Amino acid sequence: MNDLDRQQRVHVAEMAGKYRAGAIDRRRFLRAAAAAGFGFASARFSAGMRGVAAQSTPAAPLAESGLTDQQRHFLREVGGSFKGTRIRVVSENTPPGEIIGRMIREEFTPLTGIEVDWTPVSLDEVLAKTVADTLAGADGSKGHVDIFYWDQAWLARFADESVGVAELLDRREFAYPDYDFDDFLPQLVEATASYDGRVVGVPFDIPIFIMLFRRDILDDLGLAVPTTMEDYLDVVRAIDESRRGSGVRGTAGQWKTGHFSLQCEASAWMWAHGGHHFGPDNRPDYVTDGNRRGLEYMLELGKHMGPESSGWDWNGQAEALTQGRAGIVISWSEFFPGCDDQGHSKVVGLVEAADCPREAALLSTADCGFHETPGISRQGGSCLALSRHAPNPDPAWIFMQWATSADVTARANASGADTPVRRSSFTDPRVMAKNAPMLGTTRHFDVTRRAIEGRMGTSPHLPAWVSLATEINATELGRLTTGQQGVDATLRAINEKTVAFLAVD
Repeated sequence: MNDLDRQQRVHVAEMAGKYRAGAIDRRRFLRAAAAAGFGFASARFSAGMRGVAAQSTPAAPLAESGLTDQQRHFLREVGGSFKGTRIRVVSENTPPGEIIGRMIREEFTPLTGIEVDWTPVSLDEVLAKTVADTLAGADGSKGHVDIFYWDQAWLARFADESVGVAELLDRREFAYPDYDFDDFLPQLVEATASYDGRVVGVPFDIPIFIMLFRRDILDDLGLAVPTTMEDYLDVVRAIDESRRGSGVRGTAGQWKTGHFSLQCEASAWMWAHGGHHFGPDNRPDYVTDGNRRGLEYMLELGKHMGPESSGWDWNGQAEALTQGRAGIVISWSEFFPGCDDQGHSKVVGLVEAADCPREAALLSTADCGFHETPGISRQGGSCLALSRHAPNPDPAWIFMQWATSADVTARANASGADTPVRRSSFTDPRVMAKNAPMLGTTRHFDVTRRAIEGRMGTSPHLPAWVSLATEINATELGRLTTGQQGVDATLRAINEKTVAFLAVD
């Protein structure tokens, strides 16, 4: 770590403290973090959801444990040799973290005697604690944290601060029985846990766009599930024309001006029409035919939404679907279970999931900059990483394997976590048992898997991305969706302001 890097990390830690104390606003903190090389890809944090788990359904009962005798013996004997040790995990507040926290108390600690301090915090605090520990490590001291939850946007800055997964898997004396790292979906390993060809963490969380639609309405109108962009628009129009009088609109948007949700939706439509944000030279490249077609398509969809969509983030969009006010949407997979929540939803059993319609045109990663990967199924995943400065690395690795094992991952998904990062999660009997309309349903998991394996879109990985996405993209897009400027003017404004922000000639 050179002196400049050290100064930048100290500054970010100080600004995070001021942000949490209310001395500076969120925008100033994001700018400071971006200037120091630390961005955010998390949809939750980028939307301002600090320290709040994005759960759309109440907690489901924990699924039954599937520990094998060999795993139970390992935890008691190998894990038990560290009885009384306390390991610390710094994580964003997410559904899988909350559920695994319950499992720690009921299974891991009773078997091993290892105490686990897993206190979910806001992502800015995760960053501050990570920075503080890496500074301590650079000084030759041990850190205070053993395991980090990393936003994928941080991988470039922190890759050298974790113990690589290959090195960890070579520790045969601490090898958790049947862990099988190859069971993780390789697309997630690459997109959310790797940097420069090296795996630096373990995939943990994967919100991703899928298509959600009212089967009863499509059947009543004799409509097929849309498979192309043209089909999707035709279905939206048909639903709107036939159901508007009954309070159901064709679709719903997440179009709140200045909110990350608007940028998420717009980027999906731009990607689906051959657009991107950055060219292969890492320069902003918004004024393109693909981006123009994508935004024109989005505006056409807007004619078949209620006016409330211009003030909604993704929660408003999800609420419109669960309350029966929209016929079809493309949104985050983690909102699908809310449709089957009998205590809240008015459309239990009526909503189904399907693959997003095929892109009309699609660029490759090679056509883009900053590791941007176009795809209509936009993702926002994360990973867990073992700190190279961990005070208790061995028991922490034992815990990390248990927490990301096939059994615990499947149990978390069967208990409502909605984060299937392993292949086995899709075939586990406990997960498949929830493949029906019920609390914590998993009947959309096949669609989620196909989205991950073949349709996944990843936003640019540059530190300033969240500032660019909200302060420039979502602000200018808001002027477009509210009729203050046209498509061409919007794209020019985004491009010019991005160039100025990044000081690109």
